Amino acid sequence: MTLEGKTAIVTGGGRDIGRACALGLAAEGARVAINYHVSADGAASAVDEIMTSGGQAISVQGDLTKDADVAHLVDETRTKFGDTIDVLIHVTGGLLARKTVAEMDVDHWNKVMDLNATSMFRMVKAVIPHMSNGGSIVAFASQAGRDGGGPGSTAYAASKGAVMTLTRGLAKELGPDIRVNALCPGMIDTDFHNIFTKPEVRKHVANASPVKREGTSEDAANLAVFLASDRSAFMTGACVDINGGMLFS
Repeated sequence: MTLEGKTAIVTGGGRDIGRACALGLAAEGARVAINYHVSADGAASAVDEIMTSGGQAISVQGDLTKDADVAHLVDETRTKFGDTIDVLIHVTGGLLARKTVAEMDVDHWNKVMDLNATSMFRMVKAVIPHMSNGGSIVAFASQAGRDGGGPGSTAYAASKGAVMTLTRGLAKELGPDIRVNALCPGMIDTDFHNIFTKPEVRKHVANASPVKREGTSEDAANLAVFLASDRSAFMTGACVDINGGMLFS
């Protein structure tokens, strides 16, 4: 197992990609702190699944747009698993609503930025004093950060572009001790698209892709766990596409 004895935090770990990341890290031997905001049942079931398999995990509720909740997550992780944090996989984020620039106000813009980009800044700032040499941070950007996103997602796309740039800047700032990489997922079968994307659009995108399907949470988690592990030791500052071939960068 590639992460035996390591301590990892997964934010947004109560459902979909985040939950799959938590399970994937645990399968590689990591002790996992699973942050969730509202998905308590998903986080609890992930903890149960990990513990039943002989692993170690906790769930910690928190809104990562709030400094106090970020600090609580880090403190709870260190109290349970020891002072050192080896891995952060930051999945927290979302669209909130599809709004054109003409429709949105500054409050909506700020909330999207806070949820997607500033939450990452908060988490990174909180964990790096406790990260070991050889630590790894994995962020979740989006294909939208490359192509501007679909209708009504300009704020979301801009925030994910910020995540990509933050990833590159942090890789320079924190190297060689800590590596920082990001995923840029395309159409992944999650609640994000269940809520915000019409079924006919999803079908069209899947059929137009070379692999002829949507991605799964496990597809994304497999890549995230690889980037978290020493198997990707020569990778940092990379924003890795995972979109079934819908966009080549």
